[in-house]
Amino acid sequence: MDLELNGKVIAVTGGSRGIGRAIAERLGVEGAAVAIAARSPADLAAAHAAVELNGGRCLAYACDLAAPGEAAAFVAAVAETFGRLDGLICNAGGPGGGGPLAQTPRQDWEAAFGLNLFHAVEALQAAAPVMAALGGGAALFVASISGEKPVARRWHYGAAKAALIHAAKSLALELAPQHIRVNALAPGSTLVEGGGWARNRQDDPARFAAFLERELPLGRLASAEEIADAAAFLMSPRAGWINGAAVPVDGGQGRPSW
Repeated sequence: MDLELNGKVIAVTGGSRGIGRAIAERLGVEGAAVAIAARSPADLAAAHAAVELNGGRCLAYACDLAAPGEAAAFVAAVAETFGRLDGLICNAGGPGGGGPLAQTPRQDWEAAFGLNLFHAVEALQAAAPVMAALGGGAALFVASISGEKPVARRWHYGAAKAALIHAAKSLALELAPQHIRVNALAPGSTLVEGGGWARNRQDDPARFAAFLERELPLGRLASAEEIADAAAFLMSPRAGWINGAAVPVDGGQGRPSW
């Protein structure tokens, strides 16, 4: 299927590793020009090279997306570099701490919402006028099944992802008159080499195997490429009638943590 992304310009926050990098690479293969933002210059350089190796154009932008103003500055840089912006994928996020209620300080809440929710809202605030001026576009908030399926000790992260899903659905209504679609993607547990689940598998293989048997009907975790395929479709004109949705890509997973 031709996703009709050739020539589009799409910005991806948190695009240097894991799911974000897989999304950037997939968009590049589809012919889109991709801009990626993250903190690590080394990871950005590797992702930039991977996107361009597959024939895509790529802009790498180093910043701390949790800091106020940085997401908007990234969007401005993308628009200035490419002269347009057709899509925005807000993938930056993470759990950041976690523990029992009595041991979770306010700072953990603020950090979880700052990175997972606030950066996405700020980025879309900056991107929407640019996309609207070109006749419309698409935005995708990468949330998590943790936003809909509760898990102990990481509930501040789950609450932030739930807020992200709600924001996507609400903003889809607000921005529809400007022909900007907004959706959320809710990945399940995803196996990325060097990531948390890969470490869990190595450190405690018996517990990892029990988790797969108990919570994953298909007996395995997702790959980053499978999440990227879903993201690319949702950003494409082929998904033009999908708006205000929270799309699970979790293989029917139960609880999001072992």
